[in-house]
Amino acid sequence: MVAMFQPPFCPPDDALRRMQERGYVVLEPRAMAEAVEVELEALDALLPSWDRLDVDGYLKDGGRYRRRRHSCFVVEADHVQQAPHRAHWQSLDYNALHGGMQRWFEPIEAGVAGAPAWRHLLQGLGRWCSVLKGERAWYVEAHQFRIDTTDGIGRPTPEGAHRDGVDFVAVLLLGRAGIKGGETRVFAAAGPDGQRFTLEAPWSLLFLDDERVIHESTPIQPLDGHGHRDTLVLTFRRDGFQGDATVG
Repeated sequence: MVAMFQPPFCPPDDALRRMQERGYVVLEPRAMAEAVEVELEALDALLPSWDRLDVDGYLKDGGRYRRRRHSCFVVEADHVQQAPHRAHWQSLDYNALHGGMQRWFEPIEAGVAGAPAWRHLLQGLGRWCSVLKGERAWYVEAHQFRIDTTDGIGRPTPEGAHRDGVDFVAVLLLGRAGIKGGETRVFAAAGPDGQRFTLEAPWSLLFLDDERVIHESTPIQPLDGHGHRDTLVLTFRRDGFQGDATVG
């Protein structure tokens, strides 16, 4: 039996100080909801959309274990604007496995992207970003993921420990069913320090400074039959989306 380490949860009123000190913070669901001013019950209404994700056809290991949708938004103060649908692109410097190519995924469903709870979540996290790095527009890429055990093993981060080439990354664990593994690991980008833990409660949040830390999630395996792990990953970047010319 592999030990499961408990997340280092932080009180909501201490989250920003912890971010400044360590480059990442972990919040349990109620604390996350309080910190970003969103209702958990309203977020829960979005969860059925994770049952309607399409298979990611770009996995270079030939796997069929990842399903996803992807959409982009611009968050400025309390305004959220969905951007025209676009490809997801990363530099090979940040994703040696899947970088350097345009990956087109089905957009996030309109009922999710237009829901008040969704917009409140993006607004709240955008306010954190502005407190930490200055008031500005934030270019947000939103990724719905389901990693399952179709291939016997599922890899949440097939590229390994990585940075995303953005300013901030929010990883929200939405559900685990019939699996073992899926441990979250966070490491200092310029040092030996690291921490490992397993997120289990729906809407638990890992929020990290992408310039200061690297992160990964370990593979999942089924406990009995078929299982899956659902997450929402939101990346916040200044001066445009990856692949764009510099905006400002």
